[in-house]
Amino acid sequence: MALPVSDLLRAPVSTGVELCYQTFGDPDGDPLLLVMGLGGPLTWWDEELCRMLAADGFHVVRFDNRDAGRSSRLRGRVGQGALVRAFTGLPARAPYSLEDMAADGLGLLDHLGLDSAHVAGVSMGGMIAQTMALAAPRRVRSLTSIMSSTGRRTVGWQHPSLLLPMLSGSRADKAAYVERSVRLWSAIGSPGYPMDEAEMRARAEETYEHGVSQDGTMRQVMAILTQPDRGPRLRSLRVPTLVVHGTADKMVHVSGGRATAAAVPGAELLLVDGMGHDLPSALFDTYASGIRRTADRAAPPA
Repeated sequence: MALPVSDLLRAPVSTGVELCYQTFGDPDGDPLLLVMGLGGPLTWWDEELCRMLAADGFHVVRFDNRDAGRSSRLRGRVGQGALVRAFTGLPARAPYSLEDMAADGLGLLDHLGLDSAHVAGVSMGGMIAQTMALAAPRRVRSLTSIMSSTGRRTVGWQHPSLLLPMLSGSRADKAAYVERSVRLWSAIGSPGYPMDEAEMRARAEETYEHGVSQDGTMRQVMAILTQPDRGPRLRSLRVPTLVVHGTADKMVHVSGGRATAAAVPGAELLLVDGMGHDLPSALFDTYASGIRRTADRAAPPA
């Protein structure tokens, strides 16, 4: 029997913010909210992985964060001065915070009529998922934080070689966007599970067609750069937690995953050799079984 898959839908989650989302699996299954990272649309949660999770008994919800894909685009450009101040740790004003993005996720649960859900996030999405668990621990049944960090600047740093690929180019047509994406994913992808260039190009074209916003990505960058260190607060969490990190991650050093697992009491740390800063299909079984294993540690919802 085919698993139910919804069309792309929209949910008002706060004043001026609507999220584009899609669901997979039986609505009576265990709710699982998937939160993507910087500039990433919901399509970066591969449909095959979503179907695997649905087959494991989850009602899967993937969505575009604000300023990504087909969700609401906010206003205001990030100036170079503000970006430099935030990058160097000086006070800087961000258009919004990771707390605001976490509130979006909780608002999506409200729209779906869900009192609580299992939550899994990648990179910035892991930061948002952690923030959701801190803001509303009763609403997060289990937490899976993938290739993410605690917000402490002394862990989870970027490799210096990524500075040029990340900053090169700004607004671009489809062809230029695809070329820039191929360069970036070649730099940050998993050396142990390489993606061929044709696959990278197809993914970049799909992303462009779904919707990209350079200004929106910069607003998300500011939310990341101005985030607090969640480490001390994470020690108060009593949520079943899995931390997954690649030992070859150049975008968020593996120290970020280690720090996250060390901060959350009882967290499981899963280090994957050869994994970089992406979700290679060869590891879908690893991710799906880890999320299911962690969810099974959670107490039944009240």
